[in-house]
Amino acid sequence: MSAPEPAENGAQQLLVVIDPFARRTDGESVRIAKDVLSAGAAVKFCLPDGPEEFARALARRGSRRPVVVGDDRTLLRTVALLHRERELASGALSLVPIGASVELARSLGVPTGAVAAARAVLDGAARQLDLLVDDSDGVVLGDLRIPALPAARAPGAAPAAGSVWHTCRSLVRTLVRPVPYVFAAHTHHRLRVEADGVLLNDLDEPVEGVRVSSRGGRAEVVIRTHASAEPVRASALSVTVSGADFRYRADTRITGPVRTRTWTLRPGAWQLTLPAGAGAR
Repeated sequence: MSAPEPAENGAQQLLVVIDPFARRTDGESVRIAKDVLSAGAAVKFCLPDGPEEFARALARRGSRRPVVVGDDRTLLRTVALLHRERELASGALSLVPIGASVELARSLGVPTGAVAAARAVLDGAARQLDLLVDDSDGVVLGDLRIPALPAARAPGAAPAAGSVWHTCRSLVRTLVRPVPYVFAAHTHHRLRVEADGVLLNDLDEPVEGVRVSSRGGRAEVVIRTHASAEPVRASALSVTVSGADFRYRADTRITGPVRTRTWTLRPGAWQLTLPAGAGAR
């Protein structure tokens, strides 16, 4: 790891882009972070009103080190932007996590308190982290999951909360014609999973869930099947999943349905400023 480079006058040059959602949800933490950063660096603050302004501010950072203030979605948006512009390798990114969800930031080693996170920006060190990139140029910073399918509600079961209107319309239709019997959906997928071209699971073996995580320069694959209590595990640089339409959760985002997707691990593809001495995941 290497410490952030100071400017010639001794002060770090930072571009701090503050997500509008963070300003609305926790203005006090944003103010505290601004005070700490201003006390230790030469800071230019940007307050974009939306994604387009956010992207423009980041693109115009010049030689200043980018610092984003926001939640996990802000971090994901920033890394995705830098990846699309092929700018991830240009320098370390820093984050002050403020907002609704900061679990991804915490898992990467970023402090979640405003003061501690801002001090880590000033005094921390840049750590190289792996990146999963899919064949549609999407990125995954933490875990990729294909969860089990939800089972359908059995006939006669009570409706879930929030579906009262749907239930009322169903009752009206019942007065007109009988409601056909609905079979319960299976809770497993029919998926073909390959790691570096090696077949781990084929379509004839039902899958209850798949997880892909970047771990120390490799992609760790865990497959839970319908037939075995022990998961199938593998380590690879490329993972391909195909089969019937499936959805997947990449960090905080749910994507799909898709029929095939390949994820490729890029070791050390980006840098994140973390507290000095922080251990790897």
